[in-house]
Amino acid sequence: MSTAFSDFVYSQTNTTPDRAIIVHVFFSQHKNLDDLNEFQLLAKSAQVDIAQLITTARSTPQAKYFVGQGKAEEIAQAVQLHNADVILVNHQLTPAQTRNLESLCHCRVVDRTGLILDIFAQRARSHEGKLQVELAQLKHLATRLVRRKTGLDQQKGAVGLRGPGETQLETDRRLIKVRIAQLQNRLEKVAKQRNQNRQTRQKADIPTISLVGYTNAGKSTLFNQITQANVYVADQLFATLDPTLRRLSIQDVGTTILADTVGFVRDLPHDLVSAFKSTLQETTDASLLLHVVDSADTRKLENIQAVNDVLQEIKADNVPTLLVYNKIDQLENVPAHIEYNEENQPVAVYLSAQSGIGIDLLLDAIRQRLKNTILSLNITLSSQQGKIRHAFYQLNCVRHEQINDIGEYQLQIEIDQIEWLKLVKKFADLKTFNC
Repeated sequence: MSTAFSDFVYSQTNTTPDRAIIVHVFFSQHKNLDDLNEFQLLAKSAQVDIAQLITTARSTPQAKYFVGQGKAEEIAQAVQLHNADVILVNHQLTPAQTRNLESLCHCRVVDRTGLILDIFAQRARSHEGKLQVELAQLKHLATRLVRRKTGLDQQKGAVGLRGPGETQLETDRRLIKVRIAQLQNRLEKVAKQRNQNRQTRQKADIPTISLVGYTNAGKSTLFNQITQANVYVADQLFATLDPTLRRLSIQDVGTTILADTVGFVRDLPHDLVSAFKSTLQETTDASLLLHVVDSADTRKLENIQAVNDVLQEIKADNVPTLLVYNKIDQLENVPAHIEYNEENQPVAVYLSAQSGIGIDLLLDAIRQRLKNTILSLNITLSSQQGKIRHAFYQLNCVRHEQINDIGEYQLQIEIDQIEWLKLVKKFADLKTFNC
C-alpha cells in the first residue's frame, strides 16, 4: 500500500469488490470464534469478497510479521493463488509489521483499525461525516508514513539551492499536518453550530434522548419505529454513521428530541472517537440514553461493556441510562416487559423494534424516567381564549372538558410543571391561575 499523502485515497467508485485474504490469530487455548465472525461481518460491510480465511495460534505476536515466518509465507501463497487485492488482519498491526507483510506478499495489508476507517469512509454522507472520517484517516496514516525508494529525496537542485533539500517523507508529513489543521478548524465551526442548537434546546427545556449501542443492535430500526422516520436500515455493521435528530412528543414530558447515533464496536479506533466527538456530543449532553442491546447475541454482556467503555471515554458514563433489550422475537418465552429497580424506576425494557412489540412499554418507561412534577388543574376559558385551549390539546394534557351554560370551556388538565411555566410565559391570562 502506497504511503504517500497524494496516494492516500479510498476508492469508493470501484464497483468490483476487492478479493481479500482474512488473517486471524488465536492468543489463547480457547478459540473464541465470535471475534473472528465479527471481523468477517466487518469485511462484508466493507463490500469485500472473502477469498480465504487463514488462522493460526500463538502465545505472543511475532515482531516482524505479527504471525510466524511460515504462516506469513502461507499468506503470500494464498495471495498468489487467489490473486487477492488485500490482506485483512483482525488485529492492530504496527507500521513495521504492515510494511513487512506488504513486502513479502506484494499486496495491500489493512489491519482492524484500517478496515473500520474504510467502512466509515464508505458510509459518510453528510459534509461533517466526511470531514470526520478524513481526519481519522489522516491521523492513522501519519504514524505509518515511510521513506519510499524513489529519486525524490532532494527536491531542490538549482544553483544556490543545492543541499539535502526536503525528502518526500518530510513533504508528506508536512502536507498531512496542514490538512489535519484545516479539518480540525472546519470541524470546530461545525461543533460551534451544534453547540448553539443544543443550547437553544436547553434554554427551551427540551430534553434530548440519545440512542446508543453496539453496532447492528437495531438502533435505527427502533428510531424509525418510534418516530416514523425513514432512516437507512440494513443488517450490516455501521449502517448508520451520520446522526439523525427527530422531534418526539411524550405524554407527561412534552416535546423531546430523539437522536440516532453511530454504533460502537470493540477496539473502536481512538482517532475515530476523537474525530467524532462533535457528533457524540449529542450523547454527552443527552437527558437520557437508550442503550440498545441485541438480546439474541450470545455476547450481549461483552457488547454492553464495550459500549460503556466508549461512553466513559467521551465522558457520557454519568448520563441516566435505560437499557433496551431488542430482538426478543428471536428468543423463546421472553415477553415484552419493563424491569424496575428497588426505587420502582424503569431500568430495562424488553421489546422487538422489527415487529413493534413493546414499543408502547418503551414510551411509558421513557415517560417515567423523564417526567417532572405533574400539575392537576381546573381551567375555565372563555370562547375568546381558543389559542390557549388549542395549546393544551397540542400537549395532550386535557383529561376532561365540558362547556358550561354561558359557553365557557371547563378543562381538567394534567400538565408537566415545566410545560405549564412555558405556557404561563406565553399566555399572560394563565398567570391568574394558581398551580
